[in-house]
Amino acid sequence: MPVYLLSENLIFPSPQLAPQEGLLAVGGDLSQERLLLAYRMGIFPWYSKDEPIMWWSPDPRLVLYPSELKVSKSLKKTIKKRLFQVTVDQAFESVIKACAQSRTRMQEGTWIVNDMIAAYCNLHESGLAHSVETWQAGKLTGGLYGVSLGKCFFGESMFTRTSNASKVAFVALVELLKTLNFNLIDCQVTTTHLLSFGAREIPRTRFLKELEKSLESTTIKNKWSFSTNPFSGSIFE
Repeated sequence: MPVYLLSENLIFPSPQLAPQEGLLAVGGDLSQERLLLAYRMGIFPWYSKDEPIMWWSPDPRLVLYPSELKVSKSLKKTIKKRLFQVTVDQAFESVIKACAQSRTRMQEGTWIVNDMIAAYCNLHESGLAHSVETWQAGKLTGGLYGVSLGKCFFGESMFTRTSNASKVAFVALVELLKTLNFNLIDCQVTTTHLLSFGAREIPRTRFLKELEKSLESTTIKNKWSFSTNPFSGSIFE
């Protein structure tokens, strides 16, 4: 299948035109308007330094339904020990930069280049991108970030500096999304790490239909906060 070259016009081809691996188009920009259009269409940017912007919509798609979250016994024990302080939207820029640095240190390569950092910080300032942070003794030890539209959260990346720090942040995120009545977390591509939390692959066609339904709800903008202990659900009792 062809890979489409984007122009300055704010338009994407149908994500159904992408092959299974997902590469749909190249080019365009990272303006807020284009990013939001992409997410609403089930498309996300993913590219490396010195490459053109690449836009993806893989098939199948990895998703996590908040009600299907799985937490291992060992992680439950860690959470109960309250080894970490958990916050939301308190250090977005630090989290996204740490995600980029973490991948670089692990020699995995990173799509979180400077332009991406600036674009997602802009989304955060608009109340559309969010971070969850874990702290120990006042130091940032782990976290994650993503984009929220309607009742769907699009997960982007996570990092950890201390064992279980990012896992605790992820569980806190899912518990928060439950209280906000979110019905879908887009995990984008399959990893064993996310599968262990209960994520599963679904066909792209189904994902796009469920995404469309999720986007019918009003987007909750501005900074988020935990109104109660994020781990107060029965799953942790």
